[in-house]
Amino acid sequence: MPYTILMIASTSFFSDYGNHVRILEEIRALQRRGHRIVLVTYHNGDDIPGITIYRSWDVPWIKRAVVGSSRHKLYLDVGLGWRALRTALRIRPDIIHAHTHEAAAIGLPLQRLLNRPLILDYQGSMTSEMLDHGFIRRTNPLFVPLARLERMLNRTADAVMTSTHNAANLLRRDRSVPEERLFTIADGVDTERFRPYDGSPAWAAQRAELRAQLGIPPDRRIVVYIGLLAPYQGTNLLLEVAQQMCQRHPDLHFLIMGHPDPQSYRNLAASLGIADHVTLPGRIIYRDLHSYLALGEVAVAPKMSLTEGNGKIGNYMAMGLPTVAFDTPVNREILGPYGFYAKLGNAADFAAQLELALTNRELAAERAAGARARAVAELSWERAAIAIEAIYAAAIARRQGEDNGDDE
Repeated sequence: MPYTILMIASTSFFSDYGNHVRILEEIRALQRRGHRIVLVTYHNGDDIPGITIYRSWDVPWIKRAVVGSSRHKLYLDVGLGWRALRTALRIRPDIIHAHTHEAAAIGLPLQRLLNRPLILDYQGSMTSEMLDHGFIRRTNPLFVPLARLERMLNRTADAVMTSTHNAANLLRRDRSVPEERLFTIADGVDTERFRPYDGSPAWAAQRAELRAQLGIPPDRRIVVYIGLLAPYQGTNLLLEVAQQMCQRHPDLHFLIMGHPDPQSYRNLAASLGIADHVTLPGRIIYRDLHSYLALGEVAVAPKMSLTEGNGKIGNYMAMGLPTVAFDTPVNREILGPYGFYAKLGNAADFAAQLELALTNRELAAERAAGARARAVAELSWERAAIAIEAIYAAAIARRQGEDNGDDE
């Protein structure tokens, strides 16, 4: 039966990056299956046609997207909580679906007030993200209370959905989520839109036009990246790698797409002497992303977090791009045997793997084809929506059973 689902996203939806893409594609896939989705989110971000969005109260001094951990979230989440309460009382949802722990903290009182299941869409450890962003240190007196809050939210959610089996295994070891409430729903990809360059005249003309708009010389071989620009995402390290690679291969060009603050990375590229080999166009609209990725010969994913997902890799796989990434459980889980893996945090080894992907074209083509086939077979959003429906149904049945005293 169709459900009315209240989704809570403690972020500036929509802002064209990983977690937002997951939220967007989950909503679209669930809508195609007949469910009603109402999303509450921060005051800023793009509206998406066909999606009902209610935003928290306006904060005039914050216009750009709030990315990662931020002190501004302390009051933004208060406003979001008020909007979520008012919306929940009006629509009386069957399910409360929270994206991130902050959203789960907002959803917890609604779970109790309305007696509705709370689903935590787990994007990684809240406290680990704070450490990755340098927002907090383990020696900070707030670290232990925040870690306890995170465990409590994991434990009290009616179901926890991770984007990787690695994250699920970390939660198992932590013992904060009962096994029957723990599920993995991998980040998907639209493999019809994200597909390998086919060499057709129309597509070749589009690629040439886009390359010219970006100011990339026609004789350059392009390495592509899409994602947030931040040290923990590996952006600084990627520019170190670019410096090493461009010294050996003057025909290389790095197209590093994303936000926030691309200007600071343009300045860093200039200080490294590679400004004419690096293009940082800033935010790329998600609907156009496949066209930009099609410019690439190789894709890179230098993210160094050990707990978060890495959704961009699915897009690379679907595009049939050889992909260089750090050797982490998350990346191995997504790419399997089809990636080029470097030692975690090692710029020299990352450069060596990129060299291999660029020079051994037969090996690169073989791994790219395997990755594309894996994406088509395993990373469908429709398949994810069916699994999410089953999670909803089980959570509702369990809660109704508890209300009827079945556990006694």
